[in-house]
Amino acid sequence: MPKKVTTPEVEEQAVTEIARPNIDVDVAIERRLVALHTLQLIDSEIDKIQIIRGELPQAIQDLEDEIAGLRTRIDNFKVSINEQNVNILKRNEEIANHQAMIKKYEKQQDNVRNNREFEAINKEIEFQDLEIQLCERRNRDAKSKIEELKHHIEAAELLIKNRQDDLDSKKAELDGIIEETRKDEVRLLEKSKEMEQYIDDRYLTAYKRIRQQARNGLAVVTIDRDACGGCFSKIPPQRQSEIKMHKKVIVCEHCGRILVDDDIAQKAHAQIDK
Repeated sequence: MPKKVTTPEVEEQAVTEIARPNIDVDVAIERRLVALHTLQLIDSEIDKIQIIRGELPQAIQDLEDEIAGLRTRIDNFKVSINEQNVNILKRNEEIANHQAMIKKYEKQQDNVRNNREFEAINKEIEFQDLEIQLCERRNRDAKSKIEELKHHIEAAELLIKNRQDDLDSKKAELDGIIEETRKDEVRLLEKSKEMEQYIDDRYLTAYKRIRQQARNGLAVVTIDRDACGGCFSKIPPQRQSEIKMHKKVIVCEHCGRILVDDDIAQKAHAQIDK
């Protein structure tokens, strides 16, 4: 069988055709890494704006929750007052019934035939009188309870007023900060959404998950002094070499953050400056 003859030009073309798929993959991965780090830089700037706002949003939420709780407490106090008033009315009716029974027994005493009947009726009168005293004592306790609840309502309403003043002040302060940073935040948010379009869904999902888990919000970090820029764990030289090759997305074995080298970082910063 005759041996196939190839010229140097044909050999060069064959090598190029074999190498091109790997080059395309490498370029795609490098672009993905640049996009991820660019997104991280944008989101970190958004985080800084949130930090500038400080704890105001949480403080506002706490005040709103406290005011809502105080209003609920006032409503409960008012329900208790209504219940006490209803019970007072019922006991007043009972008192009227007991008084009517006393009058009835007193009339019966005029027609008794012996001392035994007189004593029996007298005991009934005493019993009705004790019931009246019990109702009156319970009514006094209820009225005292109502006065106590009214004092609680007044104290809660005063506290609401003070908390509302604090809330209005903090909202005004937060609105001022938001107004100062609104343009930058809107611009960065738009840029963040735009950058997300260049990242595959699975990488974007992983990125967001890592950001949520990381205390500082860093999902993509550079190598700093041979260590992960997120958890500061040492990275072996071989691992660093793989990161610099841009052939695949590599994560830190300790914290799970995506690792990039200075070359990717520079390209990401260039994207931001555009």
